[in-house]
Amino acid sequence: MKWVAFLAMAALTVAAFLVPPAKGFPEPDLARIIFFHLPCAFSTVIFVLFAAYCSWRYLATRQMVWDFRAAAASEISCGVGVATMLTGILFSKVQWGDWWSWDPRQTSFLIVLFLLGAYFGIRMHFEDDILRARVAAAYSTLMLLPILFLFFVFPRLPQVLKVSLHPSTTVQTGAFTNDYKAVLVSIFVVLLAMCIWIYKMHVRTSQLEQLLKDRHGNLENYSDGTTAHRVDRNVPVH
Repeated sequence: MKWVAFLAMAALTVAAFLVPPAKGFPEPDLARIIFFHLPCAFSTVIFVLFAAYCSWRYLATRQMVWDFRAAAASEISCGVGVATMLTGILFSKVQWGDWWSWDPRQTSFLIVLFLLGAYFGIRMHFEDDILRARVAAAYSTLMLLPILFLFFVFPRLPQVLKVSLHPSTTVQTGAFTNDYKAVLVSIFVVLLAMCIWIYKMHVRTSQLEQLLKDRHGNLENYSDGTTAHRVDRNVPVH
């Protein structure tokens, strides 16, 4: 299944260069960066919200599987968030003339990345699994409010819209043709499917690591002059 997604992404990348240029941009041909910028941005929002939900579920149930899901979703959101920022910087250079123009939406998204990075700093600070899960879940839940503001409220403030270079009304003004929109939506669907597949693999890996820790103790102790026990039978993961 994953190979189908990779092939679909490759085909859509080729299709992105076949559609007519978008209107209303200083460099219409290079506006194709949006084909990858917007799907990454949308995926970031989805996984940030899902990570906060999983963190809340952990605080409510104290089940470690929800911590695994929150960590996996946070890693996905951080990865596609960095891709969003990099493609946005490239878009800024080709359309606005500078790698970084201190546009309000650029700056607000950078703050979001800092908030996501702090989540992993918190996770690395604690060695105890339970304490790490509790503190990280509390931070992720509390982090949702400022992130929602930066995603949905701040960019729509009148004073921000007045000074922002970000093309917020591109879709509403008809700058995208139907074939442009079709490629954009298709890339988003394929990217989301690939992110979900990576997320599931991350959660399964975390469950297996926890299962091995429960059966054989902390895996880090195996390097202290001892030999790790071999697992001779298949371990089902639900």
